[in-house]
Amino acid sequence: MQEQLVDIVGQDARTLDLLLEAQLLNEAFYVLIHFEPQSYRDDRFAERMFIYFSRLYERYRKTHKRIIPIAVFTADARRMESDRLFMPLPGYDEDVLQFKFLKVELKRKNWRDFADSENPVAAALLAKMGYNRKEKRALRFAYLRMLLKLKDKLDPARLALIMSVADLYYEPQPKEDEEILLELIHAVPGEEEFIMELMPAWKRWGFEEGIEQGIEQGIEQGKERWKLEERREVVCKLLSKGMTPESVASLLDLPLAEVERLNGDD
Repeated sequence: MQEQLVDIVGQDARTLDLLLEAQLLNEAFYVLIHFEPQSYRDDRFAERMFIYFSRLYERYRKTHKRIIPIAVFTADARRMESDRLFMPLPGYDEDVLQFKFLKVELKRKNWRDFADSENPVAAALLAKMGYNRKEKRALRFAYLRMLLKLKDKLDPARLALIMSVADLYYEPQPKEDEEILLELIHAVPGEEEFIMELMPAWKRWGFEEGIEQGIEQGIEQGKERWKLEERREVVCKLLSKGMTPESVASLLDLPLAEVERLNGDD
């Protein structure tokens, strides 16, 4: 659902990042779930979540019995994020207001707890969870194994979207990626063709051209070509799902003009 909220004085408007309508199991009523990703420190974030909740409650309180606000913190730093807003009143023991929202702090989640999961969201966000430098290779291997589990559960478009999102969080390491893929081929026999598809396209193209030409230039050309193709594919998929160009630009951290150009390219 697309939802634009305006503050009380009408001077600030914002489109919510993600608003879902869902039906609880064994219940007849629907709930609204507001997801708000946050990638940087903001001392007024709890206040912003309260304002969003207030606007949603004002608009939907008669049609939805529950409105559930959830903040997803994606910052690289591991820290304790606040999940509540208090409004104290001097001279009184109790606060005038106590507002609490649900939160997920990815960096405080241990990636190993999700390595055996078949949840596609966990696969896409595995690299944003907590790990140390020594675990980086093992995390990359676990992520690829998760994709093998998901390939029979998701259609190619959804699987490609997960891979595209996850690849934004992995720093390309051509030599290490090749070693991991070879190790995966030995660990999971019979999946060679699909495993080769997991190799980042820029690496696959560049590697093949480099062999044919016998020069390093092929790898660099393949890398640049993949960057463009990947951006175009992700942008078009998100737009086809009904997202606005402005929302896509914000999600992928791209200029709006770049999003419109990629969508207009043949």
